Amino acid sequence: MQLQLVRHSTLRLDYAGVKFLIDPMFADQGVFPGLPGTPNSHLSNPTVGLPGPVQDYTQVDAVVVTHTHFDHWDEAASAQLPKHLPVFTQHAQDQALIRSQRFTDVRLIQGATFNGVSLTQTPGQHGSDAVMAVAGEMLGQVSGVVFTHPEEKTLYIAGDTVWNQDVANNLRQYQPEVVVLNAGDNQITGLGSIVMNQEDVYAVHQALPRATLVSTHMEATNHATLSRQQLRAFAAEKGMTNQVLVPADGEAYFF
Repeated sequence: MQLQLVRHSTLRLDYAGVKFLIDPMFADQGVFPGLPGTPNSHLSNPTVGLPGPVQDYTQVDAVVVTHTHFDHWDEAASAQLPKHLPVFTQHAQDQALIRSQRFTDVRLIQGATFNGVSLTQTPGQHGSDAVMAVAGEMLGQVSGVVFTHPEEKTLYIAGDTVWNQDVANNLRQYQPEVVVLNAGDNQITGLGSIVMNQEDVYAVHQALPRATLVSTHMEATNHATLSRQQLRAFAAEKGMTNQVLVPADGEAYFF
């Protein structure tokens, strides 16, 4: 497979000859206001531009949307992606939203097979139990997805989740060889992390030490608090430099 980080959590994935686009956010730099009640809310989002023209990322066979927060599915993506593209979503509510945007082939992730590639939806949680008790209605349901094919390594895209029992169970059940973690330690002020922080990345590594971890969701929105430099330094400190990849925007890997 070839996996390219576009920006934030937007990925281009070539998997068993099928081209997927994951969680597209195509907005120009600074289009959205900072999120109130979060760190650095004076900054506009996205805080950086795309690494190339949008057209470089729209030539795909299907789109996967783990959830429909603005930083995973935005108006620019909806406007610029061809309406006939198959779009895979986590549940009927997101399916209905994307259909309302005139996409004609909107499917559910769970149990799907697309051009020989199997997709399996996985549970996650957009913050700790304490965070969800206060902000759960706003944060909503999130999901990950596991990609499998006989000729490819198993890929687990965890989505907007913190380390918890769901993630531990997903790792144990699917034994992925490549794991994408949204690990910018995005936070709500006074509550804490709503995606993985560096300790969560370490917990994933300890649970599945042979897997290659790819860190995304970094340095592109106002409430991201963990930098790439900090995560690379932490990975070196914990002896997991060879297992933790921290790509720059636009960077791609072959697995």
